[in-house]
Amino acid sequence: MKFSTTRLAASLGLSLTLGLAAMTAQAAPTVIKFSHVVAESTPKGQGALKFKELAEAALPGKVEVQVFPNSQLFGDGKEMEALLLGDVQIIAPSLAKFDRYTKKVQIFDLPFLFDDMAALDRFQASPAGQSLLDSMKSKGIQGLAYWHNGLKQMSTNKDKLTRPEDVKGLKFRIQASDVLEAQFRQLGANPQKLAFAEVYQALQTGVVDGAENPWSNIYSQKFHEVQKTIAVTNHGALDYMVITNAGWWDGLPADVRDALKKAMAGATEHANKLAAEINDRDQKRIAEAGKAKIQPLSKEDIAAWRTAMHPVWEKFQGGIGKDLIDAAQASNQP
Repeated sequence: MKFSTTRLAASLGLSLTLGLAAMTAQAAPTVIKFSHVVAESTPKGQGALKFKELAEAALPGKVEVQVFPNSQLFGDGKEMEALLLGDVQIIAPSLAKFDRYTKKVQIFDLPFLFDDMAALDRFQASPAGQSLLDSMKSKGIQGLAYWHNGLKQMSTNKDKLTRPEDVKGLKFRIQASDVLEAQFRQLGANPQKLAFAEVYQALQTGVVDGAENPWSNIYSQKFHEVQKTIAVTNHGALDYMVITNAGWWDGLPADVRDALKKAMAGATEHANKLAAEINDRDQKRIAEAGKAKIQPLSKEDIAAWRTAMHPVWEKFQGGIGKDLIDAAQASNQP
């Protein structure tokens, strides 16, 4: 009898343990790892933290968002592979990183396509722009949002930079991008692919004569101290696409996915507002420093640049699609 009582107690204890374990497992939140390669103080870093705040507030106990800045988990070269393997759930690479998955995203590198940030916003919010978020689904990548870093400005170590002919023969640092390489070759300049960390010294020593960057990059990296002229070209977008693993995303319960979409929309608004504020602030700081001349361009100047760049648009039209380029041009009209 004593033996049976002992067995009954053990059985009850085991059932209780298993029941508690099942309840704990059921209550365990979905962990979302958001990995990125920049500092928390940047617009991307702040956007990731805002997403965590909004997602966890909307889904208390259901999701836990873990943010890993500064390449703590994966660097630039490994984060995409990690996403596809399911080791992280969200990353936000620059748009230039997607051309191996779809040529359509090259549209954001086409020079002088968008008049300004408002035009870029209109295109990204349009059906054509939103369709790009789904354009890599067959490769396992689901786009969630566009986050701004800023529009690029062209800078050189020369006194004059207003027309396309002013850059002929000059050496320009570029990101690894076929479109950006074609852009400078079309202008008669010499594109040089260099790591971002090497740009300041390359400009300082004359290894390259110029570069293209948003105001925030120019100021934070002190490029204005080693360049004579910065033209207000606004000629291309240095943006990010926030992406997730398509299979993982589709496997989420509908209510969780809907709440995460709303959290991402709020984080996007926050990150993009911050990016605009930082670029405006840093443009003023560069002007106040007085080391590089900020060169405004007239409508006629911009028209000359745009005409010079049409062959580049045509070169990449096959991969991008004429419909997308037409939609982008249409976004220049408010």
